[in-house]
Amino acid sequence: MSDANEKIEIESITSPGRPQRVNKDKYTAMRDAFLPVLPGEAPGLTVAEAKAALLPALSHDLFPGGEKAGWWLKAVQLDLEAKGVIKRGGTGPVRLFRTGTPK
Repeated sequence: MSDANEKIEIESITSPGRPQRVNKDKYTAMRDAFLPVLPGEAPGLTVAEAKAALLPALSHDLFPGGEKAGWWLKAVQLDLEAKGVIKRGGTGPVRLFRTGTPK
């Protein structure tokens, strides 16, 4: 693990051009748990389905009892959408899948 206070910049499809700085370890842990559960084609998983699937893989040190997992999942989702790594499929509810083509 890196320095507990180390930050990285993430993007968001909802606020383009306004990067946010977040904890690198938590972002990386969530991203590494999130991407493997997403299918590689539409229609994908709902956010709730993805969260349920990734919770067992999360670090208990960083997310004790899944604490704050929802916030971090949304942050990673919006960043990966902005980078073109994942996409939304179909109509509501939001369903997500990997594109395999990062920006």
